[in-house]
Amino acid sequence: MRTFNIGNRPLSVLVVCAGIVAAGCTAAPVTAEQSASPVPSAAPSSEVSAAVETLSVPVEAGCRALAEGLSPEQQAGQLFMVGVDTGGLTSAARRVIEDGAAGSVVLLGNSEAGSTQIASLTAEIAGAAPEGLPVLVAVDQEGGMVTRLRGPGFSDIPTALKQGKLPDGQLRAQASVWGKELRAAGVHFDLAPVADVVPKDKTFSNEPIGKLSRNFGTEPGQVSRSVVEFTEGMKEAGVLTSLKHFPGLGEVTVNTDFGAAEDSVITEDHAALEPFRAGIGAGADSVMVSSAVFTLIDPEQEAVFSPAIVTALLRERLGFDGVAISDDLGAAASVGGVTPGQRAVRFFAAGGDLLINADPALMDEMLEATTTWAAESPENTARLAESAGRVLELKEKAGLLSCS
Repeated sequence: MRTFNIGNRPLSVLVVCAGIVAAGCTAAPVTAEQSASPVPSAAPSSEVSAAVETLSVPVEAGCRALAEGLSPEQQAGQLFMVGVDTGGLTSAARRVIEDGAAGSVVLLGNSEAGSTQIASLTAEIAGAAPEGLPVLVAVDQEGGMVTRLRGPGFSDIPTALKQGKLPDGQLRAQASVWGKELRAAGVHFDLAPVADVVPKDKTFSNEPIGKLSRNFGTEPGQVSRSVVEFTEGMKEAGVLTSLKHFPGLGEVTVNTDFGAAEDSVITEDHAALEPFRAGIGAGADSVMVSSAVFTLIDPEQEAVFSPAIVTALLRERLGFDGVAISDDLGAAASVGGVTPGQRAVRFFAAGGDLLINADPALMDEMLEATTTWAAESPENTARLAESAGRVLELKEKAGLLSCS
């Protein structure tokens, strides 16, 4: 262990040896991982601020204290996950990491290179991180078409639909194996499992999930069982997980990577929420919020910008106290009508913690907008520190640092 300084406080950081450290996460190339929605309004409303002011989600005291020792710019940087191509670290992505503008990365694009090359990339990412601020590395390793890392050292993971048909206990065991492969390559965080329920009669009209066999099944109970097993297996391997795409993409027809998606079925009490409840109960570390519009919950804005969904439904109703992560807000067509700065501000104002941005070129604008927003009121300042503390807690779970 090496001791670094965060702000004016010592921070013990576990250093992963010999080239196995941070890697990236992924924003699916052509496959659907994000959901799109109509152009939102330019700024958070007073309703957003009011909703967030009532939010009080506990963050582990040591991690909160570490976060409060950071500068506002450092705190804001912890709230971003930037895209890094699996083919190598570009100069733009390197600068973002070196400057501390993004405390996490997501590996983008499919790689056939195998574990050794990915481990080399994650080690390079780790080496670019500022002293005392280790980088969390994530990837989309769901299975089937959304298996970003392939080649020697990585299993050929079946589709989620096939995983959902495995006998009891087998998915947990397999997920543990897949998780160990990720850890060996320096990846800490799998942006999976998909908790979306696609009704059987909508399988082929559901562009982002059903058409690609990304769902574990067509019934909430079946999906819930698989979500729990996948989550527990990854947990056994020491890999963080994220339930997606809250509150559920199973009823939409549009892939949010490419257009605006709208759901007029899911409510606060809908059965589609059952797999998310089950995954939260199994200890999922984060929940990824969709960028579709759910008209029966909040018809005015995308889920990622909605306090009714991020705060009232996810936090208060489902009792989730982990990291609320966005679907991609960098390259996704669903949010193309909103300025990059406002995408960040509206997500954090709604109660989100960690924003995925596939485009490093947008980081300066997003970071500046976030720090400006945080300085506008004591409530916003507290929100920034709260989310930074929650992300540091996530990094502690990954073994990257100690908050004690």
